[in-house]
Amino acid sequence: MEQLNTTEMQTAADKKKRSIYSLELHEIKDWLSKNGEKPFRAEQIYDWLYKKRTTAFEDMSNLSKGLRDKLTEQFQITTLKTVIQQTSSDGTIKFLFELHDGYSIETVLMRHDYGNSVCVTTQVGCRIGCTFCASTLGGLKRHLEAGEIVAQVVTVQQALDQTDERVSSVVIMGIGEPFDNYDNMLSFLKIINHDKGLMIGARHITVSTSGIIPKIYQFADENMQINFAISLHASNTELRSRLMPINKAYKLDDLMKAVKYYIDKTGRRISFEYGLFGGVNDTVPHAEELATLLKGIKCHVNLIPVNYVPERDYVRTPRDKIFAFEKTLKNHGINVTIRREHGHDIDAACGQLRAKERKEETR
Repeated sequence: MEQLNTTEMQTAADKKKRSIYSLELHEIKDWLSKNGEKPFRAEQIYDWLYKKRTTAFEDMSNLSKGLRDKLTEQFQITTLKTVIQQTSSDGTIKFLFELHDGYSIETVLMRHDYGNSVCVTTQVGCRIGCTFCASTLGGLKRHLEAGEIVAQVVTVQQALDQTDERVSSVVIMGIGEPFDNYDNMLSFLKIINHDKGLMIGARHITVSTSGIIPKIYQFADENMQINFAISLHASNTELRSRLMPINKAYKLDDLMKAVKYYIDKTGRRISFEYGLFGGVNDTVPHAEELATLLKGIKCHVNLIPVNYVPERDYVRTPRDKIFAFEKTLKNHGINVTIRREHGHDIDAACGQLRAKERKEETR
């Protein structure tokens, strides 16, 4: 058998270690106490990770060598290998990152007038099976560790450090269903929101779900100030079941009950993501039906002109129909906007770059 060299052995060992980015501050304090170290060192470690953004424990110069050795032995500082980086004419940057096990994920940096936003991925692939989405091609491979989600934001921030910019907001709308990886998603939220961490304000973070109803109730009970969105995409349950198979397990009527519980519990407005698919869900009667469905609900509708995905059959809704749909909702008193397009000249649709470049993962 061929002998592994030292570098290969170290890489294999690192793959078995937990990501230090997966630990909340109190968890690092607990670990320090159990390992004979002072709990206050946790804040120093967080400072190195999230303020100085070091990539090696040995660089943490205000920690003892003994502590640095313990950290190196038990944890890794997750690094993501950039396979492809696409830059759009509007400044949007899409990254295809490779993980330690060879799987790939997408992360997107979007530039707005109000700051830089990062769209993160929570799973390798997706099992939800939405018929319009490239992310679900090939199904679910595995969940991401909390630290692998955190690493996406840190990696983008490290790139922005070169121009003295910062990540000001995060959306959890990349590959995967966040509520299908609930515990890791929740840890991620707490880590990036912490004032000793990346310090991204709760109201600058948005999480979206396709509608896993039990987790919506659970998330409402967390009582966080995170922005919350539902991928709706249909005005009635039959159409939604056709577009989104999850609706067969979690019916639209039950989803709306969960939405009302969330609003009553938190007092916060909810957003509905509504992708417009030409000739499928984009007519004025659909808009009328949607307005009836959302009547009396404290919400905002985000209309999304879909990006064409070669692996899917849906086409883009013409501009005049988009505006007619928007006008109909407004006439019914529904708060609505048309999402500004980002990365129209690159592989902008979620999962599209991975589907094109990593065909073995998405068959």
